[in-house]
Amino acid sequence: MITTLLFDLGGTLHDVRGTDASRLRFSEHLIRRLKDYGIVLDTTPEALTGLLRKNAEAYKQRGERDLTELPQPVIWNEYYLKDFAIGEERLAPIAEELSFLYDYERVENMRKPHLKETIFALRDMGIRMGIVSNIISTSVVPHMLLEYGIADCMECIVMSSSTGIRKPDPRIFQIAMEQMGVTAKETGYVGDTISRDVLGSRRAGLGLCIRIDNPSIAHRDVNFHGPDAPKEDFLIHGMDELPEILRRVNQS
Repeated sequence: MITTLLFDLGGTLHDVRGTDASRLRFSEHLIRRLKDYGIVLDTTPEALTGLLRKNAEAYKQRGERDLTELPQPVIWNEYYLKDFAIGEERLAPIAEELSFLYDYERVENMRKPHLKETIFALRDMGIRMGIVSNIISTSVVPHMLLEYGIADCMECIVMSSSTGIRKPDPRIFQIAMEQMGVTAKETGYVGDTISRDVLGSRRAGLGLCIRIDNPSIAHRDVNFHGPDAPKEDFLIHGMDELPEILRRVNQS
């Protein structure tokens, strides 16, 4: 019996699309905001956009190797803005604000069709819900849940930014289950990647794994195909498929 469903955020509750225009706007905003704090970057928005893309990829690869999330001032000083030798102490007061803008403004986040109706339908079925997300900001997930009108449906929000643990490390799932007081057997997970979500939920021994199709992240899963790759129980194409899946699983 699945009583609890945990969700990923990006690629699952919303689609994430980065464009040249959105990245440039973010770089312009970042330069202005740092200047407000007395930090002047000797660069152009166009050059900064390229640096951020390269440095963020290096940080992502590090996280995928170590399955840890570094403190925000370290991320910005040693990775995202490493070319400017700013220092952690100067970045610390603004690090969360920069991280929020990075996840919220640098890309276009478009909530999935039928998101709110689906979450409410699951709640009305008695399914308990929460979030497990790899993300550098501590405030953007609560903000987005409020924006989407589903914050009251989520009993826990467990993030790599607050735990220091990244999926697919099973411990981040275990933290969520401990907070909700549920067992792995009665818990399901909905995510969009094989490399993080399917593998992580399998390692944590969850009773149900659902993957929502997301072609835009296929490059992250190139090494997770073939007979030995972890497999989801259900592959879906829309959030509105979830209530019927939960009904079928629990009836069986």
